[in-house]
Amino acid sequence: MSAYRQYVTLLIDNSGNTILHLVAQLAPPHKLDLVSGAALQMQRELQWFKELEKFVIPSYKEKENSAKETPAMVFTREHKELVVRGERWIKDTSHSCMITAALIASSNHCSSIPVYVHHFVVDVPVNPYFTHTEGDFLHFLPKRLIIGLVTLFLSITTMMIAFTTAVFLVFGHKNAWVLVPVAALACLPVTSFVSLQFPLLFDVISLTYGPGLFGEASVPFTNISIKVE
Repeated sequence: MSAYRQYVTLLIDNSGNTILHLVAQLAPPHKLDLVSGAALQMQRELQWFKELEKFVIPSYKEKENSAKETPAMVFTREHKELVVRGERWIKDTSHSCMITAALIASSNHCSSIPVYVHHFVVDVPVNPYFTHTEGDFLHFLPKRLIIGLVTLFLSITTMMIAFTTAVFLVFGHKNAWVLVPVAALACLPVTSFVSLQFPLLFDVISLTYGPGLFGEASVPFTNISIKVE
C-alpha cells in the first residue's frame, strides 16, 4: 500500500466511522464464499480485521462512531450469526472425525493392534460441547483441528500397516497371493478418507500459517511517513 492509500485510513465518514469500523462489517456473500466452511470464513474475517488494525493510528482502534460503537463492537455485532454457524461447522467436523476414531479404537481393541496413536485422536480434537468466542477462530480452533486431522491420518495409516503385517505373518508364507488383494483393500479406507479430508487440512494450514492477506508486503501504519501538502 502506498503512502497515499494509507492516508485514506485517517478519514472519517458522516456517521463517525473510521476505516476500521467499515472493515468490521460482515463481508458480502461472494467474498465469504471464496473460503469453504463457516469457521474458516470467520477466521478470514478476523485476519482481515486484525491486519487492517496495523494500518490505522492507535487511537482509531477504540474510537466510537455516532452510534457509540467501537470497531470491535461493530465486528461482534456483524459476525454474531457467522460465529454460530462456525461453531456448528466445527462440531460437525469434529463429530465425523470422532466417529472414525471410535471405529479405529474398536478395531484396535478387538484385534490387539497397538493403540498408542488413536488416543491422540480422542483427546486432541475440538470439544464439540464447548462454546467458543470469536477470537478462538483465529488460531486456537484451527490449530486444534489441524492436530486432530493429522493424528487421525496417522492413526488410520498405522492401523492399516498393522493389519497388513498381521495378515502377512499369518498367511504370507503359504498363501502369498492373498497379500495383494488384502493390501489393496487395506489402502482403500486410507485413500478415501485422505481424498475427502486432505483438502480441508490443506486449507486450514494455508489459511492459518500462510503468508497472510497482504503477504510480505504488509507495512504497519507507524512505519509509513506521510507528507500532506
